[in-house]
Parts: sequence; structure tokens; C-alpha cells
Amino acid sequence: MKIFKILFVNFLLTENTKISYIYLQPSIGLMNKIIHSVNLTKIYGEKETSVTALDNINVEFKENEFTAIMGPSGSGKSTLLHCLAGLDRPTSGQIFLKEEDISTLNDKQLTKIRRDSFGFVFQAFNLIPTLTAEENITLPASIAGRKPDMDWVKQVVETVDIGDRLSHRPNELSGGQQQRVAAARAMATKPEVIFADEPSGNLDSKSSKELLSFMKSVVEELNQTIIMVTHDPYAASYANRVIMLKDGRIASDLDQPTQEEIVAEVTALTNI
Repeated sequence: MKIFKILFVNFLLTENTKISYIYLQPSIGLMNKIIHSVNLTKIYGEKETSVTALDNINVEFKENEFTAIMGPSGSGKSTLLHCLAGLDRPTSGQIFLKEEDISTLNDKQLTKIRRDSFGFVFQAFNLIPTLTAEENITLPASIAGRKPDMDWVKQVVETVDIGDRLSHRPNELSGGQQQRVAAARAMATKPEVIFADEPSGNLDSKSSKELLSFMKSVVEELNQTIIMVTHDPYAASYANRVIMLKDGRIASDLDQPTQEEIVAEVTALTNI
């Protein structure tokens, strides 16, 4: 159930006449958290060769929110994404999907969570070259032995604007079209969270803008939740929230930042 905040807008018609309108807007602060970590730590190697990639991270992500994770090279941003998505196991700490501690699950259970609850969009498109765009989009449901919800798939296809390319194979699509197919595939099973790792990294500026606009629209229009790692302040400016990491810790957490504010924060972290 969505929670709304009431906003009043007053319109002055004459000096003594005023009309007040009331409308409802989702309250971001009151949204339910969908995934969060408790003292999340990831260490690679042992003893004197060990490297702490994540150092006691406590962070939560809310439903229907677009979050970007940024930080200098080696800050732990991709490691955080991979741990949250069940692609890598933490050394210690917990990760909860709603109320379920997924850090305690075995490999089979984790595979099911990734298949049923998560969607993935990576820098490499990872499309099957012998399948059409439509077949690539419906592939996750087929692998899970389920019939795709074609009404939902149609809605996703319309949102990504690739309806006229569904019969084409990946080598017949531009890079931007391939990435939009990959994004549609990530959404086709109605995942609870979509994880994106540098999704616009291989795209030209026009295709990058199209993809990022699409990702923002699926949060706003289709109520999806996206957690994205990026090094690009322009890409991050499409998000509702930007989390900055440095040395495996959260350095800052920005709400609705502009591109200029993101650049300033990145510069400050780099110069510390």
C-alpha cells in the first residue's frame, strides 16, 4: 500500500477570493524499505594480503526509488551492488530482502531469489545472439518454467520503445537498442529490485540519455526499484538519491542532487 502526503496549492482569483486544491503525492520518506544491510563487511584475501572492500555498511533502499551508488575507483561500489544482489557473499553482516535474511541462504535458494526477485542490467548487454529481442526479453520467465505475463511485457516494451525491433536479433540492433532490450529483460518478470552496474558505460551520449530516461520512467510510471552503480555524475543525476562510498564506507547520502552537486561531492571525496 502506498503512503501519500497531502499538498495544498492555493490560487488567488481576486483580492478576496481564493481556491485551494488538494492533491496526493507519494511520500518518499514513508515508503517501505525493500532491501537493507546490517554491518555488511566484505574482505578479500587473508592476513597481510587482505583488502577490506566493504567496512560495516548499514544502508537501506526503499521501494519505487532510483538510487545511484558512486565513489572513486576501489571504493567498494560494485562490491556493494554484488553483495546486495546475491552475486557475492559477504564476509560478515546481513542483507535483508524485506524481512528475509538472504545472506544465510544456500546457493540454490540464492539462485531462486535472483531469478524471481531481482533483475540485472550490466555494462555488457549479455543478450543471446541466436534469439530475437522478444525471445531475449521473455527468456528469464521461460528458464523459470513460467509463462510470461504478455500484458506486462507489452507495457515494458512500449516504455522502452522497441516494439518495432522485437523480431530482430542482437546483431541487427544498435548498442542503445541492445541495452534497452537488456533492460526490458530485467523487468519482464516484475522483479522487486533491478540492479544496474554501469548500464550506460558502453553507450554513446544519445543512447545513454535514452536508457537513463527509460530507467527513470520505469521507477516513476511502473513503480520499479533500481539500484545503479555508476562513475558518471550525469548518469547519477537521473537518480532520486546518490550514495557516495570511499574506502568501503558511506561518505555521503544525497537526496535529489543536481549534476553540479554530484560533481562537487565527487571532487571533494577525491581530494580528501
